Amino acid sequence: MKIYSLFAGALALAFAIVLTVVGADPALAMSGEFGGSALGAIGMAGAAGTGRMIMTAAERAKGRVMRGPDHPTVKKTAAELAAETKAAFEQQLDTVKGMAEKALAEAEKGVKLDQADKDKIDEALTEFNGTKARLEDLEQKLARDNGRGDDRMTAGERFIGDESFKAFAGETRPRGRVQVDVKDITSLTTDAAGSVGTLVQPDRTSPVPLPQRRMTIRALLAPGTTSSNTVEYDREVGFTNNAETTAEGAAKPQSEIQFEEATAKVVTIAHWMRASVQILDDAPALQSIIDNRLRYGLAFKEEVKLLNGPGGSDLEGLVTAATAYAAPSGLTAAHQIDTARLAMLQVALAEYPANGIVMNPIDWAVIELLKDANDNYLIGQPQGMTPPTLWGLPVVPTQAMTEDKFLVGAFDLAAQIFDRQNSTVEVSTEDGDNFIKNKVTIRAEERLALAIYRPEALVYGDFGRVV
Repeated sequence: MKIYSLFAGALALAFAIVLTVVGADPALAMSGEFGGSALGAIGMAGAAGTGRMIMTAAERAKGRVMRGPDHPTVKKTAAELAAETKAAFEQQLDTVKGMAEKALAEAEKGVKLDQADKDKIDEALTEFNGTKARLEDLEQKLARDNGRGDDRMTAGERFIGDESFKAFAGETRPRGRVQVDVKDITSLTTDAAGSVGTLVQPDRTSPVPLPQRRMTIRALLAPGTTSSNTVEYDREVGFTNNAETTAEGAAKPQSEIQFEEATAKVVTIAHWMRASVQILDDAPALQSIIDNRLRYGLAFKEEVKLLNGPGGSDLEGLVTAATAYAAPSGLTAAHQIDTARLAMLQVALAEYPANGIVMNPIDWAVIELLKDANDNYLIGQPQGMTPPTLWGLPVVPTQAMTEDKFLVGAFDLAAQIFDRQNSTVEVSTEDGDNFIKNKVTIRAEERLALAIYRPEALVYGDFGRVV
């Protein structure tokens, strides 16, 4: 609105120059700061013969209610009045601008304005000044109310102050009823008359996120996608390497590699929950929370299945297909760190480079707490931030692994995930009696398969800590 104020002031100055040229009184043009109001509005003149009474913008700003044959009772909010006033101001500003430009052009040519044009200019400037004074009164009232309007009034005060009630009460013999929309008393501000004050304070907190497990197994495996419901592949079950140096003309030795046909079925992991339409409309953040929890539920179950899936119609997990741990070359392990190292050796002897160790967080804590005879930690660093590693391999602690168990392997070479459908959340009213009860069903599901190419690349066993 400051732009309008400056422009209005410039127009007033232009009028002052014009009126000086044509011999009018410039004090009329400069008698106030035009547009100094925050609303800065000019009322529009009504068109004759329309059959209705038209309010000027200033009258609307002062809250007047007018009636006409085709113009019902009007009651505008402060925001609506401001918008209408701004539009009226822009239109009136264009009109006044045109008058000023015309007057200046005529003055430059030495042509004096006739009395009718002077009267129009005087009238326009008078309306500017009068509107400014009325709008200043309105601004002062709004400032006193601190911009809260009738929110400080009680429900009864708003009822009797409503224009429809005043019109009804003003009739000689009122008949019928008057309906006035007033806020419930419990929604009034605590310092408003008639409210309950500070006796009742609402408790309102955001939903507290539930604990979430960090998913790690998927990141160890080779990724893939499929567009079918099954993935057929060849699983390597044996390799006999008979490569040898041979004399010229002698028969070359034959090596053997054995495969078996295997099928990884695409399985569906899914769950759902029901909620009311109203709560999702009233608390949009709740739907986001539900979506996240549903997706987390899928990932949680996926991690368990990737490790421990029983096979058959379900996923065949890594533990299910892995090779049993057997200490190579008759070596023995004194404690868990030794066991992990011998499992790595078993994978290496199968010609696969291990890239990770999976164990339960309890077992990892036991390893970190190991101390020497002088009570110094062997691995753990209470004041350090060293990532969990053993023998140069990352340790992946997850509760999806049973306590006192471990899995060591070349995971990226041993197995591959095939995603058929990524985690998807859908909402529908077409479920049971959802439609008539304003309920929605929210479902999350994903589809995937797990192909295990080389069981020898995975070694599963016991630490032997728990009897």
